[in-house]
Amino acid sequence: MTERPHILPPPPGGGALRRPDEPGAAFFDLDRTLIAGSSAFQFGRAAYRAGIVTRRQLATDAWENVLFRLRGSTDASTDAVRDRVARMLEGVRVRDLQRLSPDVLAGVLPRLYPRMLEIAYAHQDAGRPVFICTAAAQEMAELMAIVLTFDGAVGSVSEVVDGHYTGRAGGPFTYREGKAEAIRELADREGIDLAASWAYSDSESDLPMLRLVGHPVAVNPDKELARIARGEGWEIMRFERLGRRLRVAGAATLAAGIGGLGSIVIRRRSAPPRRLEAVRRGR
Repeated sequence: MTERPHILPPPPGGGALRRPDEPGAAFFDLDRTLIAGSSAFQFGRAAYRAGIVTRRQLATDAWENVLFRLRGSTDASTDAVRDRVARMLEGVRVRDLQRLSPDVLAGVLPRLYPRMLEIAYAHQDAGRPVFICTAAAQEMAELMAIVLTFDGAVGSVSEVVDGHYTGRAGGPFTYREGKAEAIRELADREGIDLAASWAYSDSESDLPMLRLVGHPVAVNPDKELARIARGEGWEIMRFERLGRRLRVAGAATLAAGIGGLGSIVIRRRSAPPRRLEAVRRGR
């Protein structure tokens, strides 16, 4: 069974996970924070091509991805995706899922927000380890962390028996308080000072994570998180513009045209240049 959370091995040449004079870390949500849209949808596309899911299931995921882009996550939609993925994985070989990685990455990597990646690397250069923390599968979280050269990943774990997924959870669901608890465990084990740490997320559901750290940042926040962030004086960053342009009719057309699986084009607006300097100085 996969363990969580996982710390990736240090890069060649060694080096401590963090510098003694920098006790903090940076924690990044994945969907709508590091990337535009949903990583679960990109996983679903790859699974469809491999014959693991049906066209109808993929169409459902496409529509959910549009809604997610428009309004962010909800508890109900997150639970629905978790249950659907669990049913899909039942009986699937772990190796077969691992072989989807190139196709999944081909869908996810073009959707990275370049500015968020710059910020993550600025944290690393300042001596802070950076982690992906997501309700998505641990396998997805670790894959992204390895490719992006992050220091570790926290995700939801599925049970594995005899090399096959059972469809049951293998650990706590890293959502809301479950994600915050996983971060606490990670911080305790690695000696990370959460008061000196940063957290980035788009969703009100991540308030437990954001309130754990001394430097919470709202990225493409949903309505409720934006309201709370303004009230508490948190920094707000925006890259996602789809919700201002896409009409419901257009969204329906996109979902109906799932056969093409065309990408949604979004605008990206960079944060002010002083942002990176503030990260380096730990402001």
